[in-house]
Amino acid sequence: MKSIIVSMFFMAGLISAGSTFSAELPSAAKGKCGTCHAVDKKGIGPSYMAIAEKYRGDADVVAKLTAGINKGGALGWNMGKMPPKGIGAKDDLIKEMAEYIASLAK
Repeated sequence: MKSIIVSMFFMAGLISAGSTFSAELPSAAKGKCGTCHAVDKKGIGPSYMAIAEKYRGDADVVAKLTAGINKGGALGWNMGKMPPKGIGAKDDLIKEMAEYIASLAK
């Protein structure tokens, strides 16, 4: 009985954590960035969580992510190359996504 109750609390925590991530994701990014990336699952590109973990503790993370998204390329991942500016993302969305990804490492 105790294990059932503990499992229910654990699942509730996972569900609420997942909904928090999706609520914070900039809506414009779902169509642009979401084609290749997801919050917590690898797709064509790395997950936002994996990117955040790679840059955890880096004081210049937002600037590095913004530059990397603008430039495109492999960006140190053993995956396909991202096109410059993703799929035509505008500068304000790129900065917003860099800030969003950086916030996941905290």
